[in-house]
Amino acid sequence: MLADGRFPAGGHAHSGGLEAAVAAGRVRDTDGLEAFLRGRLATTGATTAAFAAAACAAFDDGTAADGRGTAADGSGTAGGGDGTAADGRGRLGALDGEFEARTPSPALRATSRRLGRQMLRAARSVRPHPGLDALAGALPGGWHQPVALGAAARALGLGPGEAASAALHDAATGPATAAVRLLGLDPFAVHAVLAGLVPELDRLAVRAAGEADTPAARLPSYGAPLLDIAAELHATWEVRLFAS
Repeated sequence: MLADGRFPAGGHAHSGGLEAAVAAGRVRDTDGLEAFLRGRLATTGATTAAFAAAACAAFDDGTAADGRGTAADGSGTAGGGDGTAADGRGRLGALDGEFEARTPSPALRATSRRLGRQMLRAARSVRPHPGLDALAGALPGGWHQPVALGAAARALGLGPGEAASAALHDAATGPATAAVRLLGLDPFAVHAVLAGLVPELDRLAVRAAGEADTPAARLPSYGAPLLDIAAELHATWEVRLFAS
């Protein structure tokens, strides 16, 4: 359900950088789309998946549900930490701060927090959970999307591997769906591209799940500078089909 584009978490309004890539002529057909998706998955997709898996594991430990919190280095409870603070005292707070540092584009940081707020709102409506309520109220500006996704996944009974898979699925299907609308590509051909990515998606999900307990500062920091630059340019457009 979390990976379904119809889940009302706002993902359908975002192209994952594809709209800017199409406008720049970097993606014109299904071959270009596949190259774009592989690059995105290997960089920002892999980073997002690792953070979603780690957030899922942290939420499972009671970071948001029981108020104990976990130290940012994974060594145990954080003295005085409330578990949902964004000041680094709690595991989720540390993850949020580290993901912020891995997102150099202000436009993408704003998008991630917006999507995080929408994810928590949708998840709390679908499956009410006191931990999600506490998480939503702990950071008025909203949590970054992979942190919110990981927490929502755990609240729905999923594990880190499944949270990572949902993050990667979103990273691939969002731009792929946008490509159909932006370029008029054959939906069957686009889904054939997605089917061909399954082995890579599975590999990245397993790797991300294996990093679920890694200290926040040591989680992957795979970047895609061109996506960051394109996001800033895209944010200045007066007319656009997608929010990002």
